[in-house]
Amino acid sequence: MAEKDIVTACLILIGNEILSGRTQDKNLNFLATGLNEIGIQMREARVIPDIRKKIVDTVNECRAEFDYVFTTGGIGPTHDDITSECVAEAFGVSMYRDQSIVDLLNSYMKGRGRSEMNEARMRMATFPEGAVLIKNEVSAAPGYKIGNVFVMAGVPRIMRSMFEEAKVHLEGGKKVQARGLAVDLPEGTIAEPLALVQARFKEVDIGSYPQMRDVGFRVSVVARGTDPDRLEQVIGELMQSLRDMGGNPLEEDLSTAQSQSHVDD
Repeated sequence: MAEKDIVTACLILIGNEILSGRTQDKNLNFLATGLNEIGIQMREARVIPDIRKKIVDTVNECRAEFDYVFTTGGIGPTHDDITSECVAEAFGVSMYRDQSIVDLLNSYMKGRGRSEMNEARMRMATFPEGAVLIKNEVSAAPGYKIGNVFVMAGVPRIMRSMFEEAKVHLEGGKKVQARGLAVDLPEGTIAEPLALVQARFKEVDIGSYPQMRDVGFRVSVVARGTDPDRLEQVIGELMQSLRDMGGNPLEEDLSTAQSQSHVDD
């Protein structure tokens, strides 16, 4: 990939269990944070069911729109683990069985007193042609990349292991930095001045997050962007605007700030 200022990513979370509420996703926050640390901006996340056409169409849409696409879920041994077949269809390639992975999984299971490979488990050793395998230090069965699509497990511990291995294939752009401030004014009151500053600094993302703290109500305002000088300007203008409205804005340490429950003003 040629060097770019902004490198984008999309996450596709695959699984009926997420949409039904049975399983709570823990991968989006980890991936968004980890990607930002290497200069890749998570621009979109989609949650989709275990439906072949939906997976194929979504993979194709996202790989055309974003620099990188990550999928989680659907690469296990059960009947509804169809992600790999769908990714192969999206890329127009056939599937192949990797004997070295068959041997690896066989050894892994024998070492843990489990039965040998059966046809269901063979699914975890079957990949789209052209895939580059991504090592799994937790449970042996690998993920993989094909083109700009990274296919990983849905189990958080396994996905995190795969992501660490996948980093060697990723090239980031400028890292997004964040500056924040807290103010003792209702969100509805500060909406207009925030919008005016946002209109002047379109390359900076400004968000407001109402919170309840032990000391009372406040709003956290966060500015995100890749240019520290522009962020400094934004924070300065926000500070002045909020003071003009009678507020007492204070710069906030985002490394220790914790999100609180949202409330309406």
